[in-house]
Amino acid sequence: MSIYYVPPVNLIGRGCLVEMKEPVKALGAKKAFVVSDKFLVSNGTVKKVTDLLDEINLPYVVYDDVKPNPTVTNVNDGLAALKAEGCDFVITVGGGSPQDCGKAIAILATNGGDTRDYEGVNKTTKKSLPIVAVTTTAGTSAEVTINYVITDEERQVKMIMVDTNSLAAITVNDPELMLAKPAALTAATGMDALTHAVEAVVAKGAYDVTDSTALYAIKQVFEFLPRAVKDGNDIEAREQMGYACFLNGIAFSNAGLGNVHAMAHQLGGIYDLPHGVCNAMLLPIVQEENAKGAPEKFRAIAEVIGMNVSGKTDKECVDFVINKMKALSEEVGIPKSLKEVGVDNPDFEKLAENAMKDACAGGNPVFFDKDKLIELFKKIA
Repeated sequence: MSIYYVPPVNLIGRGCLVEMKEPVKALGAKKAFVVSDKFLVSNGTVKKVTDLLDEINLPYVVYDDVKPNPTVTNVNDGLAALKAEGCDFVITVGGGSPQDCGKAIAILATNGGDTRDYEGVNKTTKKSLPIVAVTTTAGTSAEVTINYVITDEERQVKMIMVDTNSLAAITVNDPELMLAKPAALTAATGMDALTHAVEAVVAKGAYDVTDSTALYAIKQVFEFLPRAVKDGNDIEAREQMGYACFLNGIAFSNAGLGNVHAMAHQLGGIYDLPHGVCNAMLLPIVQEENAKGAPEKFRAIAEVIGMNVSGKTDKECVDFVINKMKALSEEVGIPKSLKEVGVDNPDFEKLAENAMKDACAGGNPVFFDKDKLIELFKKIA
């Protein structure tokens, strides 16, 4: 038996943001704590959300001190502000960083303690405050998952919390909020989405339901990500990437991830690198290794991205998938090495040691020991 977790209310598609008023009112909450970042405040995105709160006479306060790769400090500061303002639910507006920070704040508001207390799987005992998750990128899928990631600045570690109590009450996936995003951000978040979908298919915890959504998401990313990168105002491409993000999110939230994420988290935690870029650089090399132990997983992926798999060997299917991944990364402009993103002398020992402890590593279909992880990290140096 498998338990399938998905937020109870999900608004998806062009213009759906305006439909959030009634579901928000139905929560019965009194004051919103809006978690976002300064850029989304300055460009008016947050105002589109707060204007709707004004229309239903629901008071709110905005907390915009979330940094990329949000930290324990960001969470603690946000929690203090939430308590000081007497807020009883959280609205997250943004990509993965505001989503993750908002989840952590909402969890601490009901469970107490410190974010570090909840690293790992289902460490809390109480449901978070209600969360309304409004995404502005098609990448992390943090709005629909049971996962969140917070950086412990002291240990230089990205902590992974897998917690059913952090699941949002309402999600909003409106492609109109994603228009005109920079090409580099679109590429990085889109490759993050692809990584989620591929790892969900390959993961030890995959099953038929998760495969069905993850495979469709893979198809959509290959078809529409190049268009979204080329033209930030291509609304069809943005919408289809939004669908892909939603579908891969509910897939990996239930199937799990693997060593691409386990390794990428360390690069982000130590060197503060963009998560999607790290995933994209690692994806083909990790999957080449995974294919040695689980080649059958790649036949289905090959088929949805255009290969006639009839009569083809497992190796032919694997090679096709790996080459298509590399070609897509190159097409959308992902850096190929750590040196290109400013990391000249990576601490391979520390990266590998931390990756082995990461919560995502257990979902990988093949075990990677420390030496193997060092070998793979060196391939992107």
